[in-house]
Amino acid sequence: MGSLRDLEHNVGEELDRKNDEEIIMKKKKNAQLFRILLVNIQEVILGTKLCLLLPAIPLAILAQYYHFARPWIFAFSLLGLAPLAERVSFLTEQIAHFTGPTVGGLLNATCGNATEMIIGLFALYQRKIHVLKYSLLGSILSNLLLVLGSSLFCGGLANIKKEQTFDRKQADVNSLLLLLGLLCHMLPLMYRLALGPSINNNVATSILGLSRVSSIGMLIAYAAYLFFQLKTHRQFFESSEEEEEENKVSEDEEAVIGFWSSFAWLIGMTITIALLSEYVVGTIEAASDSWGISVSFISLILLPIVGNAAEHAGSIIFALKNKLDISLGVALGSASQISMFVVPLCVIMGWIIGVDMDLDFSILETGSLAFSIILIAFTLQDGTSHYMKGIILCLAYCVIGACFFFHKIPINIENYSSGIMSS
Repeated sequence: MGSLRDLEHNVGEELDRKNDEEIIMKKKKNAQLFRILLVNIQEVILGTKLCLLLPAIPLAILAQYYHFARPWIFAFSLLGLAPLAERVSFLTEQIAHFTGPTVGGLLNATCGNATEMIIGLFALYQRKIHVLKYSLLGSILSNLLLVLGSSLFCGGLANIKKEQTFDRKQADVNSLLLLLGLLCHMLPLMYRLALGPSINNNVATSILGLSRVSSIGMLIAYAAYLFFQLKTHRQFFESSEEEEEENKVSEDEEAVIGFWSSFAWLIGMTITIALLSEYVVGTIEAASDSWGISVSFISLILLPIVGNAAEHAGSIIFALKNKLDISLGVALGSASQISMFVVPLCVIMGWIIGVDMDLDFSILETGSLAFSIILIAFTLQDGTSHYMKGIILCLAYCVIGACFFFHKIPINIENYSSGIMSS
């Protein structure tokens, strides 16, 4: 009997010990998860100076829920989009540590344009074609003139005693894409102008059909560019990737959060961007009327500056470190993606959902785009850079911004499907 009691006692002690170990393991696991959560919050939420603008996100939601004045909803939403756009760029950089530089760079460029893409899709769904066209055009101009111009200016001043150089191969490929996109934008405009005042429904239908065919061609060209970049001619883009990798290694940079944590945060922030984008699109006219600022200026200047905040900062930082190839890849790559992927995608999406979105951006808008691309081509033709080139590009952006600030002609939305932006 004694041995049986001892056996039962030992078994009971063993069970108690296992239960204690399980409790300790659960506590350690919970503590580890809590530490991971704290690290995630510290790096993702508090890891940027723009976190001071994060309270604008709940304020925008509350303003919408309690039916505040629509200009307030627009202002809070616009402020909230700035830190979200910057954090999306940060999260894609974290994911790039696990996917490699080539895929990571492409993902960074795509997610860097997420704000413009989402705003564009909501504007398309709400049939605000004027807001859609202005925001897409503004994103291209912002990347070409403001982002690249300020990068060349800051990089030139920081490296004023030595000549900055870059590999023209990557710039030439992106310039070709931009010129093809410009041709596709100009054809519907020239088609309409060639017919003069005899515009009717048949002409509008022809312009719409031409735009859709051109959009399909633009998407094919962009797909070919991706194949060119990732497969057949990777050597054209390897120099910037190697510089970026060397830069990261020299600074001992490592991923500060895990892959799945980054992916989860990225999904959550994309959903939040979608919510705020819906608020922005729905209240932009009210903000324009209240502030006395034209819809064209808000859509073409303010929205792209907010959406490109992360790319702007990153491009300048690389230029200051004399890494112009990376700065050019960020600015030109983003502009090419908007022009050759996002714009034709919106045309095709409009075709699917029954919204007449075309490529006729009218004379003023298309002319601004054309001269900007020509200015960029002349700026990058010799493979060298200095601060004077940056000054010229930034001043060109300011002049275009001033033009659209005074462009307060009422927009006749009914005629906009035929590309006419005047009343």
